[in-house]
Amino acid sequence: MILEIVSPEATLFTGEVTSVSVPGIDGEFQMLSNHAPIVSLLAKGNIKIVGNNLSFAPQFESKFEKIDANTYYLPIDFGTLELKDNKINILAN
Repeated sequence: MILEIVSPEATLFTGEVTSVSVPGIDGEFQMLSNHAPIVSLLAKGNIKIVGNNLSFAPQFESKFEKIDANTYYLPIDFGTLELKDNKINILAN
């Protein structure tokens, strides 16, 4: 599954992931491969990204908190999410 996270500054991350958990406005939810299409508003919280060999552009690496070898958090204040055809697009601030 492909994840792309875009902020007002730049594209923070694009890559292959195993799962993504997000703070939806009605609570946290997780997406895995072949998840049904969804559009959602995001609330303040952490985007949890899980995947093998994740890499971040050096200028944005400090925005991500490493939890373990395969898991990272990205704190956000709000955003929107669209998932379709195993591609997740997140617009976050």
